[in-house]
Amino acid sequence: MEQASSTAAQVIVAIIPIIGIVIGAVVVFFYLLWNHIRVTLLIKANLYTKPEFDLLTFSLLAGLLLGSVGVALTVFLALVQGLDYGLLGGLIPLSMGAGMLMYYGIKSRDKAS
Repeated sequence: MEQASSTAAQVIVAIIPIIGIVIGAVVVFFYLLWNHIRVTLLIKANLYTKPEFDLLTFSLLAGLLLGSVGVALTVFLALVQGLDYGLLGGLIPLSMGAGMLMYYGIKSRDKAS
């Protein structure tokens, strides 16, 4: 027996991702707006301090995450597809992670000296 999907079900399935994207965009917009208002009020009250960004810690974390995701994707894609262009989906994050870890290693040695 054939199952024909109704037109209403197809419309609902097509609208769900659109609604999710719109709601996500609204949430991001209001976060940025409220953060801007908060920073503006802190500046006016002379209480604003610029946040510090630790590039070494970020490069270590990003390198470890990208490297581990890259290794997992590379192994998985090599087993499923073999040596094909699809393997780049794992090799790209792997090389990015290796680059971030090399940056961390070079900078931490320079900082220690």
